Amino acid sequence: MKIYPIEAGNFKLDGGAMFGVVPKTIWNKTNPADNNNLIDIAARCMLIEDGNRLILIDTGMGNKQSEKFFGYYSLWGDFTLDGSLARYGFHRDDVTDVFMTHLHFDHCGGSVNWNATKTGYEVAFKNANFWTNDNHWEWATKPNAREKASFLSENILPMQESGHLNFIKRPEGDFGISEELGFGIFYVDGHTEKMMIPHIQYQDKTIVFCADLIPTAGHLPLPYVMGYDTRPLLTMPEKAKFLNAAAENNYFLWLEHDAHNEIITVENTEKGIRLKEVYRLSDIL
Repeated sequence: MKIYPIEAGNFKLDGGAMFGVVPKTIWNKTNPADNNNLIDIAARCMLIEDGNRLILIDTGMGNKQSEKFFGYYSLWGDFTLDGSLARYGFHRDDVTDVFMTHLHFDHCGGSVNWNATKTGYEVAFKNANFWTNDNHWEWATKPNAREKASFLSENILPMQESGHLNFIKRPEGDFGISEELGFGIFYVDGHTEKMMIPHIQYQDKTIVFCADLIPTAGHLPLPYVMGYDTRPLLTMPEKAKFLNAAAENNYFLWLEHDAHNEIITVENTEKGIRLKEVYRLSDIL
């Protein structure tokens, strides 16, 4: 098995929205804002090469939305999904599986492109199976008013229309091994219904793709919950359970949205779970 970081593009989000009730005087120390109160955000996807399978976890925003849409998110930097794949000698047509932690636009927008004539949409990975779970699919395709702007039909429905959409069989509890993809998944409901947090066993290490459960290293304290979460009071015990396990088992936490910290470990302190070490993927492979 080999693992690669696929940087799908950087953008900015409002710092207050990213930290909810936490005052700016606190979160600005770890995630400094610009003059518009915006903080740096990454779309750091993961590519897993395992035998004859090439599994991509999340796909970023994509590039099919309007200039006005992207203007809300202050895109910056030179990273693209295609460029990142090419860096490691891959093309999107090589991808066999696309696993989506959840279907918010900044996690699955790159799964669908315009067709050649820009008259409709098509899946961006023509040889891939697309993976979600039935509960989240139902939630995303019949969105509540709070999340409607994040669940865009053009990012979601073409996967079903392609015939390549698959639902992962969920366990009885909140953690199980996916028979379909071969890695563990922790299911959480605080951010959105049945978001999936993959646990990848690599040699003697557990690398966890944190998605929006732990967006950045600045979000480790339990009350530091995003304003985007639909059930913030549920996010807190989910984070507590996850972070205690991460500290106890020395998980390597892959931060999808932290533009400046790729991977971290955590430890238990008098103040609760806090940052232990910061790594790049090349440091631990």
